[in-house]
Amino acid sequence: MATPAGSHPASPPAIPGKAAVAACTAMAVSYVAVLYAPTLLLRLPPATSLRAFFHRRFVCAAVSSAASVLATAALLGVWSLSDSSKALAVFGIRSDHLLEAVVIPLLLTSLVYAGSFVARLWVMSSSCGTDDDGVGVSCTEKLARWMQTSLQDVMVWRNYVVAPFTEELVFRACMIPLLLCGGFKMYNIIFLSPIFFSLAHLNHLFELHQQGCNFMRSLLIVGVQLGYTVIFGWYAAFLFIRTGNLVPPIVAHILCNMMGLPAFSSPRTRGVTSLAFLAGSVSFFCLLFPATSPKLYNARLDGCSCWHGYCRWS
Repeated sequence: MATPAGSHPASPPAIPGKAAVAACTAMAVSYVAVLYAPTLLLRLPPATSLRAFFHRRFVCAAVSSAASVLATAALLGVWSLSDSSKALAVFGIRSDHLLEAVVIPLLLTSLVYAGSFVARLWVMSSSCGTDDDGVGVSCTEKLARWMQTSLQDVMVWRNYVVAPFTEELVFRACMIPLLLCGGFKMYNIIFLSPIFFSLAHLNHLFELHQQGCNFMRSLLIVGVQLGYTVIFGWYAAFLFIRTGNLVPPIVAHILCNMMGLPAFSSPRTRGVTSLAFLAGSVSFFCLLFPATSPKLYNARLDGCSCWHGYCRWS
């Protein structure tokens, strides 16, 4: 992370590797377990509506995230940092280079969805001008209606606000500094830390079973979800370590939740979607390191002993 010119941050305290792994495991388990606290521990009656159900979960996620931040701060000795901005920077919470932290990762991640954008624009161009009932309506008015409906949808708040912010705070901002200070190599962290992220999605198997889904179908659905979360976890951890900033993985998380799985092909676009997906994917991998160069997100790199170790990248 960036340090002001002339300042020399203290070296991060070392903690036992086993302690770091244990703390990360506890955070992953508690992030899920606390979601069931209102009914199992507090003995509150079941929520009477979907909105009330998710409002409870939003509070639980916030409590779990705050507890993880406090635990990480205690383990890493963040309290000893006199400058509050440095303490927040341990978690990648920074105000400097904010424009770069939003725009560059957004554009980089969008490349993977080039095929999806082509397919969706194709559909929008054919349906724009009429609403669902076939009544004429302008594209601007249709977009305004969609935005108004989305802001009132609790699932939109879950997928695009609460989940990205709390999950990235816990699984990237808390866990990665712990593992780095536990002596783990950066590449090992990138490829292994998503295991904790995947653990937090295993509860979907239980919830699908409760909804009446048979075991094999539930297992298939959760298996696909876990595979997707592992791949995204690699990318999010890479972004966090490369930039030393929490904003890039949050931006990528929001976009991925909005877009879902990338579109590889579409029968409507006559191969244009496949071509766009291929071109976007090649561009993504070509630009992955240049677009996440630490120099783009930090004022200085010389002689740093930073929490995220970005100065050791080539």
